[in-house]
Amino acid sequence: MRRGFDLTQYEAAARKRTAVSAFLILGVIPVTVLGGSFLLGSDLYMIGSILIVIYTMIPFFMVFERRKPKAREIVLIAMMAALTVVIHLFFHLTVPIQAGTAMIIISGISLGPEAGFMIGALARFVCNFYMGQGPWTPWQMFCWGLLGFLAGLAFNKVNYEEIRDRGFRDELASRSLRMVMGPVLCIAFALAAAYICYLIWPGKDQTFFGWRLYVFGVAGLLGGLLVQRKRLSVDGLTMALFTFFVTFIVYGGIMNICAMVTSAAMPGGRPVSLNTLRILYISGAPYDAVHAGGAAVFIFFFGDMFIKKLERIKIKYGIYR
Repeated sequence: MRRGFDLTQYEAAARKRTAVSAFLILGVIPVTVLGGSFLLGSDLYMIGSILIVIYTMIPFFMVFERRKPKAREIVLIAMMAALTVVIHLFFHLTVPIQAGTAMIIISGISLGPEAGFMIGALARFVCNFYMGQGPWTPWQMFCWGLLGFLAGLAFNKVNYEEIRDRGFRDELASRSLRMVMGPVLCIAFALAAAYICYLIWPGKDQTFFGWRLYVFGVAGLLGGLLVQRKRLSVDGLTMALFTFFVTFIVYGGIMNICAMVTSAAMPGGRPVSLNTLRILYISGAPYDAVHAGGAAVFIFFFGDMFIKKLERIKIKYGIYR
């Protein structure tokens, strides 16, 4: 335990950081993103991006409330952000897999929700210097950071030194599958309800694949949260399922709203309306599915490897211990 902290103080400080992070992520940052889009217009998007970077630093600096920061902790955050940028750009130019999204979720699982959000926001900010800055940048920073934050909250930490024997690994995999089935079934039931809703009340929609996937998907995620109550185990299948559903529903759902808001400010763009959003959800569903599927495949095959390396670094250098 860190010098000057007992267990109660440490847990209280962690809860305080999480509460501040949740307030910033669910309250302050969305207001900044939306306010910047409507008030600042499409030309001053960099102001919103810089504000988000500043917001992400607040919970991170709270870690050092009663002690001096160690260079190794800051270096690890910077290294993961840089590695995420490099891997994302490499796959963007070679194989159409959104590996950066998977790396953000890996960072959140291993380093915690606050660090996960900071790495996600910074990595997206830097990525867009190569892929193109624009009024969409603050939205993408928020979405990537949110994925890292949610991953840090959803998963337990795993000590890989304790699962060397094959029997324990098999038992862990079986238990992990049982744990994740509750949230998966909640999402499946929610999507089934969405299809029944489409059959009974199709409205103006000519296809089921649209806004219902996202709205009912969010309901399924919330239902899975209530059913699960415990944190998820860190294994390839669980991480892949989490990555797919959260990326498709959360990232895709928010970025479709971004497309509506940012395009409305451009010449010839559609107005901000529910009908415009409905069309964007229909056209965006295939891309969101490919995005989520690619990130899930990456984390299924490479997630364990990265997390093991990060855990060894944390143990060797005494980071976040």
